[in-house]
Amino acid sequence: MRECSFRPCHDQPNGHVRIAYARASTARQSLDTQLDAFAAAGIARVFSEKISTRVKARPELEKAIALACELRAAGVRVTLVIHEHKRLGRGHDLVTLAVRPREHDVELEFLTGELQGSPDPHGPVFAVLAALSGMEREYIREKTLDGQESARRRGKATGGARVSDPTMLAMALHLRDAEKLSLVGHRPRLVITRGEKKGQHPSPATVLRMLRDHDDQMAADAEMQTQPTTP
Repeated sequence: MRECSFRPCHDQPNGHVRIAYARASTARQSLDTQLDAFAAAGIARVFSEKISTRVKARPELEKAIALACELRAAGVRVTLVIHEHKRLGRGHDLVTLAVRPREHDVELEFLTGELQGSPDPHGPVFAVLAALSGMEREYIREKTLDGQESARRRGKATGGARVSDPTMLAMALHLRDAEKLSLVGHRPRLVITRGEKKGQHPSPATVLRMLRDHDDQMAADAEMQTQPTTP
């Protein structure tokens, strides 16, 4: 992500502007809850996108930060508002992204969640909750893989791609996350292990569907786990 190129202004602020950023992990998820909360808070300027936290380049977040930087350079007090900290990021990425606005004299505010308010991203509470959110993501991934393996043993198709299996999915996730390979780069490293196409490489469409369905399932599981429980 590119950095703001101005020197922070420490003079008396000329007014106060709140800019919001909304994010959903997949195209199937709704942004309505976040957008409604921003409207109720009186925030009119909202940048939104549907993209996984695993994707490093987030165009709308960059636009929000760039606008915040420009306004702050003009002497305006600026607050970047997020509905809940997991909408910004998880684990180490959350800390990194939370620090960026503060470095340029832009305030950060979470409307809901454990970090509601304007917490210090350098503080111990923030660090602990960021770490827990990262662990939660890995837990959801493991549970998803376990569920797919159970379905495979029962003879059911997993991930929406009949030629896929947990081993192929795990390798595809590694290539995407650790080695940052594109779909074209995925294909030569993946091998179909069952069915009529055993021994062949999956098509880019199959890899895309497998990863998309995995991300959708992870996002759905995460949303379910973060929903408040009723007695």
